Amino acid sequence: MKKWNKWLALGTAAVMSMTMLAGCGSSSTETTAPVEATPASTETAEGTTSSAAETPAAETTEYPADVQAIIDRGVLNVGVKNAVIGFGYQDTLTGEYSGLEISLAEKLAEYLGVDVEFTAVTAATRTELLDSGDIDCVLATFTITDERKKSWDFTTPYFTDHVSVLVENSSGIKTLSDLTDKKVGVSSGSTSAKSLVQAMIDNGVITGDGFDADTFDPATWTEGVSFAQYEDYPTISTALSAGEVDAFCVDKSILAIYNTDSRSYIEEEFAPQEYGIATTKGSGLSTVCEDLIQQWLSDGTIDGLIAENGLD
Repeated sequence: MKKWNKWLALGTAAVMSMTMLAGCGSSSTETTAPVEATPASTETAEGTTSSAAETPAAETTEYPADVQAIIDRGVLNVGVKNAVIGFGYQDTLTGEYSGLEISLAEKLAEYLGVDVEFTAVTAATRTELLDSGDIDCVLATFTITDERKKSWDFTTPYFTDHVSVLVENSSGIKTLSDLTDKKVGVSSGSTSAKSLVQAMIDNGVITGDGFDADTFDPATWTEGVSFAQYEDYPTISTALSAGEVDAFCVDKSILAIYNTDSRSYIEEEFAPQEYGIATTKGSGLSTVCEDLIQQWLSDGTIDGLIAENGLD
């Protein structure tokens, strides 16, 4: 009987062991069951990836390398005038800039999402600074000419002025004819002297023998009128007061700054001067500037800025 009980005990133990093994196998199967959730996890991952990929693509604009460099830098460097009221003028007390071209530069920077920094330029320095990369563009009463377009890009004009001549009332000079054999002050690097000579030729004041618009040099021209070149407009105005020159020739909007009760313009205006934004030839910024100027001309933005700055 004891032997039988022994065998019964062994058999019961064996059955229990098998049951336990079966239970272990069932437990293993249940443990791997969560792995079947992997596809759901993959779907979530795929959904996140898709969303992340779509958002930047919808919000990002691709710019030419030179424009992107400005955006990455965070600053647009613009060459402007600092003594031309209405266009580019810097307050000597506050250092603040104002004028039509200042406003256009600020709007350009706003479009690019960057700050703007101004560098004061003259007719003699603006292209040098643009070529060297010290400035990104020029907004400085820069007249568009076919000759200049060979070296730099220009936008559609945002303003058109005319050349005129300012004189002291005491000089008795009232017309182009009265400028015969006189010395005229002009800005270095400007087209004012050539425009004046062309106007005197067109009006029959001088014959224009030897005049070539492509090679004209005010430093050597002496037929009928001569020129003295200066680095900036205030110096020309001072020279006019001192009698070093008989007249001051430049765009009329600039002359207006230096007109006083003792001075006046001659009767004639000549040589329309179209101002555009100048940029490095073939640059991506050229296209951006052109598109914006076209837009602002179309929607009245520029007309509003012209009126706001008293230039209408």
